[in-house]
Amino acid sequence: MTEVFNITLLSLQVSTIATVISLLIGLPFGTLLALGNFRGRSFILSIINTGMALPPVVVGLVVAIMLWRSGPLGGLRLIYTPIAIIIAQTIIAAPVVTGLTAAALEALDPRFQQQLLGLGASRGQMVWYLWREARLPLLAALMAGFGSVISEIGASMMVGGNIRGQTRVLTTAIVLETSKGEFGNALALSTLLLVLTYLINLSLTWIQQRSRKANWQSAPRK
Repeated sequence: MTEVFNITLLSLQVSTIATVISLLIGLPFGTLLALGNFRGRSFILSIINTGMALPPVVVGLVVAIMLWRSGPLGGLRLIYTPIAIIIAQTIIAAPVVTGLTAAALEALDPRFQQQLLGLGASRGQMVWYLWREARLPLLAALMAGFGSVISEIGASMMVGGNIRGQTRVLTTAIVLETSKGEFGNALALSTLLLVLTYLINLSLTWIQQRSRKANWQSAPRK
């Protein structure tokens, strides 16, 4: 029971940290892509959209090569550590958050941006109000980013090594138990993973729907 608790806690820790980092990267970068008008913007958007479907095993391979002892970052000795898993999961989640953020802001009425600037809002204030206006789809982007990493296995296995007590997370533990023929344990861990994912997304959905209801109640009646 203690081992299962530690595995679950590590899974939540690395996935939450990776999601937060991807949000810190994806929110401003997605905003820049949505509001900016610069050369190469369409090309960058195409790269981001491709990254949203990037296979985790490819990410794991690249990160493993970079962090391997003979690799460019091998001196940091991060391979087979939770930090390596966080790096890989951040690379997986960041394009998802960035792409959905850009799509959410592009869907807003362009006149809203012009009205804010016309009322004297600074660039930073305008971005803040745009984020508030698009907070429901931005919350959906957060859920998508978290969902893409909490259930990920390929990259976590490749860069973490599935080391007991150090880098073993729920998904890699499920694979291990399945390979041993312990299908009961694998099903129990799978159920735990599904329940955790559901509860977290239920909480985020509740916040999302509450905000939507507040918007509807505050909307002017005709």
